[in-house]
Amino acid sequence: MLKLPQNPTRSRLRLGWVCALLAYRILPATPADAQSSYSQRKPDSFINRQRAMEDDMRRQFDEQLGDSQDALFDWGGWYNAFLFSFDDGVESSRTLRRQDLRTWGRLSLQQGAHGLYARVRLSHLDFNSGQAYDGNDNDIEGPNLERGFYRFDWAKFRQSKGDDPIDYNVVVEAGRDLVQLGTGLALATPLDHVSIQGTYRSFELTAFAGKTVGSTQDFDLSRRASRSHRDLFGGQLKYRGWEKHEPFVYAFSQKDRNHETLLPLFQRFDNDSFFIGLGSTGELVERWRYATELIYASGESFGHRRFFGDQDIRAWAALAEVEYLFPGKHKARASAEYVFGSGDGDRFGSPTNTVGGNLADSQDSGFIGMGYRDSGLVLAPRISNLHMWRMGASFFPWPEKERYRRLELGTNWYLYYKHHASGAISDPTASVPSGYVGWEMDWFANWRISSDVAWTTRMGFFTPGDAFEDSGTRAFFLLGMTWSF
Repeated sequence: MLKLPQNPTRSRLRLGWVCALLAYRILPATPADAQSSYSQRKPDSFINRQRAMEDDMRRQFDEQLGDSQDALFDWGGWYNAFLFSFDDGVESSRTLRRQDLRTWGRLSLQQGAHGLYARVRLSHLDFNSGQAYDGNDNDIEGPNLERGFYRFDWAKFRQSKGDDPIDYNVVVEAGRDLVQLGTGLALATPLDHVSIQGTYRSFELTAFAGKTVGSTQDFDLSRRASRSHRDLFGGQLKYRGWEKHEPFVYAFSQKDRNHETLLPLFQRFDNDSFFIGLGSTGELVERWRYATELIYASGESFGHRRFFGDQDIRAWAALAEVEYLFPGKHKARASAEYVFGSGDGDRFGSPTNTVGGNLADSQDSGFIGMGYRDSGLVLAPRISNLHMWRMGASFFPWPEKERYRRLELGTNWYLYYKHHASGAISDPTASVPSGYVGWEMDWFANWRISSDVAWTTRMGFFTPGDAFEDSGTRAFFLLGMTWSF
């Protein structure tokens, strides 16, 4: 028999104080506390800078399957050494020395009908004392499997057997590789996946199913999941029948499968979304290239301190880019680009996080993609609650001098505005409810010294706008060398 307490009122008061204390320790943090909790993660600007370097290397060094020989095994790699020095608005200066060693191997059989490819990365990150985001100033990452997949090409298989050519083809790939749809604004990320690409005459249809690589950082920095896990399913249709235009349409969904190592009470983190996009790439007239894309996102998410009631996602993104290729030996080019990702005025602390995210039980109009676009070296924001304009140019100044003929110089200039002045962007120091974010100018020099050695240097300067309390100019500097073997 349960014995009731002598003073029920006092007992209820004590129980209330206990619950309040537990709530203080367990409930999701307030915006200010949330800021300190997820500031230990690497911010979007840092991730975007690393992604910019990796994309450059991918374009230069990724080996493609499909050698004409009956059987071939090849291998190689490259070593990078980078020195970063930058101001992120939190620390007046951070210095990072990064070294990467990548090795790859490729096996091609039956004139490229069967292909196996693997690439492993080992990295050493060395921050100056006390400057690392996660408190680990000297860190070794890896060895990690960066790419690893098997690919089968039906047309090459038939060719190896001496069969007649056909007007259709099927390519199957399984493993870890970059998956990109459209221009990459909504989706451009490595996935552990299976994809099937079918072509018939002028049509190309690709379907895929996969999940995020567990070691990658989730876009929700307020989460406490030990491994990233989002399932993705989708497809893309391209038409290649026109000489100068390649339109596309795609759709994909992502399902949140992350599991929290520490689950706060009265807070859910699920963010399930569906994307549909359409656009085109090609040539307007001679020497004028273009790219366009329009994206609509829907789905369900949970706001700040929401557990039972989710909210509808209704978000947009758009991209338009033109590039002119000048005639002549200098290979000069100039480009202009506009990129937009919708925002939400209720997302007061972060455009992507659940904690510090949408406040009210209302529609969530913040665009949270899983893609990538070059958004500058210094601010390097995520394309969410953001209008961004970019103008750039590059050329090879000495094409006839043997030593310097592969030296490229260039610049990019950026202008940033918020979609909703009261909403947050990915830089948490832009805390003033103003639409003007600022402008940035970047400069770069890339020099392929020899077939095995390359050198790069980049610098940028960001001038904050009215959205920042600190109006001091931020700087970025990068010096790097690459040796391939």
